[in-house]
Amino acid sequence: MRAFQSRSRAFALLIACAVLVAGGCASVPGNPDDPLERYNQVMFSFNERVDKAVARPLATVYDTLAPTPVQTGVGNFFGNLADIWIGFNNILQGKVGAGVSDWMRFLVNSTLGIFGLLDVASEMELQKNDEDFGQTLAVWGVGEGPYFVVPFFGPSTLRDAAVLPLDGAGDPVWRMAHVPTRNTLAGLRIADKRARLLGFEKTLDEGTLDKYTFTRNFHLQQRRAKVHDGKPPMEYEDFEPDGEASLVPAATQPKSDERSAAERL
Repeated sequence: MRAFQSRSRAFALLIACAVLVAGGCASVPGNPDDPLERYNQVMFSFNERVDKAVARPLATVYDTLAPTPVQTGVGNFFGNLADIWIGFNNILQGKVGAGVSDWMRFLVNSTLGIFGLLDVASEMELQKNDEDFGQTLAVWGVGEGPYFVVPFFGPSTLRDAAVLPLDGAGDPVWRMAHVPTRNTLAGLRIADKRARLLGFEKTLDEGTLDKYTFTRNFHLQQRRAKVHDGKPPMEYEDFEPDGEASLVPAATQPKSDERSAAERL
């Protein structure tokens, strides 16, 4: 727990420094959602370099060596662990039935699904949800703030970036006391999520002239849809301020379990 608290303080300091730097780099934006565009462009390029040097090679090796059934099992395993925190946030948002369903999913998949490797709960029509504390704050009336690219984590908003340590506190993987096991599982999860984007990334590179703009618009679209459970307010329904968000056909967009990783490109 002390180690996690130290990491949380370090991350909070990182965010605070990034906000200060972003404030110094603020410019008059072409997009009102992105007043920190100058900073965000720089951080986006930095994250791209880190991804190219570390995450993408790791994901490529994983995708090459791990058969599809193994990748499915790994994705199910981490998705099952996530249901604990998802259920907690659903309850905080007043969706008690959905929260109980999330915890039922965890119970069913952890037992009948062999520690979550099999998604038996979906076969039983227990819906898979996707909630975090940023969405909970949104339901409580906290505004999203400007678009904000987090170092190493990728696209976000100021509200969501500020509560990343709390989401980490609800993550069973990061709360593990045994460091080698924790780091191994964290690395495996990164490789699995990143591998799911390899095909989408190729389509993105070929289908858009401005990867930064597309990634920003795509993230904001998906985030607002999640916050409003797939029914964003009218002002967000056709959110394509720079004409880039529709360049990738819907059929090639990542599925719901892949979007959270896509938003971190």
